[in-house]
Amino acid sequence: MVRVRAAVLPAVGAPLEIAEIDLPEPGPGQVRVRLAAAGVCHSDLSLTNGTMRVPVPAVLGHEGAGTVVSVGEGVTHVAPGAGVVLNWAPSCGSCHACGLGEVWLCGSALAGAGEVYARRADGTGLHPGLNVAAFAEETVVAANCVLPVPDGIPLTDAALLGCAVLTGYGAVHHSARVREGETVAVFGVGGVGLATLQAARIAGAARVVAVDVSAEKEGLARAAGATEYVVASETTAKDIRKLTGGHGVDVAVECVGRAVTIRAAWESTRRGGRTTVVGIGGKDQQVTFNALEIFHWGRTLSGCVYGNSDPAVDLPVLAAHIRAGRLDLTGLVTDRIALDGIPAAFENMLAGKGGRALVVF
Repeated sequence: MVRVRAAVLPAVGAPLEIAEIDLPEPGPGQVRVRLAAAGVCHSDLSLTNGTMRVPVPAVLGHEGAGTVVSVGEGVTHVAPGAGVVLNWAPSCGSCHACGLGEVWLCGSALAGAGEVYARRADGTGLHPGLNVAAFAEETVVAANCVLPVPDGIPLTDAALLGCAVLTGYGAVHHSARVREGETVAVFGVGGVGLATLQAARIAGAARVVAVDVSAEKEGLARAAGATEYVVASETTAKDIRKLTGGHGVDVAVECVGRAVTIRAAWESTRRGGRTTVVGIGGKDQQVTFNALEIFHWGRTLSGCVYGNSDPAVDLPVLAAHIRAGRLDLTGLVTDRIALDGIPAAFENMLAGKGGRALVVF
């Protein structure tokens, strides 16, 4: 048993508590990891307010990387001392979705979140929020929740590969399938949005329009690959259509998860264009379409889970882009914080400030 500090969500709607927790040694098929860094993602905020639900009390954090401390019986693909990226949605390989090759839709991906993996000092059981409990100095996870860090990628940077980069890259390359020369609009310039902008540039998009409520993010967006910037308003769709000769963009990627933004992204695409929704919204966010417009515009609207990615396949591809200088992980990070800085990072998200906040241990 080892005692470490962690950010604990005691109940939905309650503030996070920085507390000491007790981790057991890894059992069969488990790995203990000392975290190097963990990204603060909007999904973590969605868990605190109940938009997404997992058993509580829980240790949140699902985007992280670190060093293997020890392994349980039967674990052979990593060893103590190895750098690993945490995979919060491991596929089982045997369900219907996995059989179709759609591992990002695995029906058992979040099964681990229902287990008690650690305890508070008073003995209260704790769940691993989205399987991996990265908001802690150390964690114990199932062996299929860790992937070796590709050679040449610093551990603190590698943390971003666990969610933001896989999601943004996959949204462009797997879901929207952006082709060279196309025009792309990206709604939301947070961590995932910045990764999506970079991915659109890598895909060879001719024009990339970034959209956000904050005018202050224009510099971040342009550094990531945006060729134009639009401050979100009631006329966002019209503004984008005006920029594109009245046609609209070929592809719009929505990284916010709000009905008004999804609708604006849809209206920003040309006839026959594609709209991909990455943002996670609540059940109260209702988006409506009439039958005539669906026929007339001929657009495609699709959801996107975890970038429709297979981490084991996509991580080496991302690593090649990083080593070649095409993908800049440090450009996604606007704040480096400690564990006790996570609540402030949530407040910045709500206020539309900054890109990715990174907890550095």
